Amino acid sequence: MPNQAAASVRAAEERAWPFAHWVLEDVLPPPVCAALLAWDPGADAHGGDTGGRRDARNGRRVFVTPETRRVPGLDRLARMFDAVEARDAISARCGARLAGTALRLELCLDTDGFWLEPHTDIGAKKLTLLIALSTDAGAAEWGTDLMTADGQPVARASGAFNSGLMFVPGEESWHGFVRRPIRGLRRSLIVNFVSPEWRALGELAFGPAC
Repeated sequence: MPNQAAASVRAAEERAWPFAHWVLEDVLPPPVCAALLAWDPGADAHGGDTGGRRDARNGRRVFVTPETRRVPGLDRLARMFDAVEARDAISARCGARLAGTALRLELCLDTDGFWLEPHTDIGAKKLTLLIALSTDAGAAEWGTDLMTADGQPVARASGAFNSGLMFVPGEESWHGFVRRPIRGLRRSLIVNFVSPEWRALGELAFGPAC
């Protein structure tokens, strides 16, 4: 079966401002999109104003884990990104060093009032890929804001369904979400590859890398 994520990465458009990032289209195959759209963890997983930080909702965040991978579409999602083909495509496209990393997949369900303070993802995260999965009117404007080091938004990723924003976290990879109306549900998937020092092992799709 073709690895659609790998193909999307290989075809990604590179942009340099305000830091190196790649814009992807058609990242996930239809059965995976359907599984993510059908996944309803309950209202407790929906979050509005979290004070600008996702970790303010720790304990109510949603991850693809060995347990949730019992759903075929979610298992296919995890295996697609963890495959050697996808890892090699990512490394070749953006230079991410993924050897020895583990896969982390977070489903985000943001509601009106949500915002994210400027941050860089540096540390144990060796790659960040943000995939938009919203279907509500106006969702195309719900993409991640790219920022300068002083927190000024200077560009915005598309929020179009099944589009993606990929970057290697570094000192310049400032991004966030400027507060603006969300009329509906901002559904997105965060794909990270994390190094062995990642401590929240329950967030990993397959457990720690061997």
